[in-house]
Amino acid sequence: MAHSEPQYWLMKSEPDAFSVDDLAKKPNSPWDGVRNYQARNFMRQMKKEDGVFFYHSSCKIPGIAGIAKITREAYPDFTAWDPKSDYFDTKSSPENPRWDMVDLSLVEKWTRVITLADLKKTEALEGFQLLKKGNRLSVMPVSHEQWHHILTLKNQLTSQPL
Repeated sequence: MAHSEPQYWLMKSEPDAFSVDDLAKKPNSPWDGVRNYQARNFMRQMKKEDGVFFYHSSCKIPGIAGIAKITREAYPDFTAWDPKSDYFDTKSSPENPRWDMVDLSLVEKWTRVITLADLKKTEALEGFQLLKKGNRLSVMPVSHEQWHHILTLKNQLTSQPL
């Protein structure tokens, strides 16, 4: 049963590993390799059509590069069972999967990245998990208010001349 109101998320990826452009080329991409229990548990809450801010991390200008949506709900991350995979986990098996992944597709690539600096300057985002000191999660929830504040910020920033 689909839930009535979508939930919102932020998912981080290093652009040299998997960028918003890579997602644009490959709809329904699996989001694999998450090896943090809290991030995995967030992915288990995701529903089809939930909105996702696609965030470029560990790069020159970190920030939100676009919007994606969940196209397949959580299922076992089979990369954990492949000894050749960077994400291999000896404690995970098809009989007892420890890790999950979801699939997502790009909704829109933004013409301008909304930078971490832009987000930090936005008073309305004070409690945003991404901005908390020491936050290293690659998957996190975004409240409805935060989602709409970020979209408003995006519209303001993209309407300004460079």
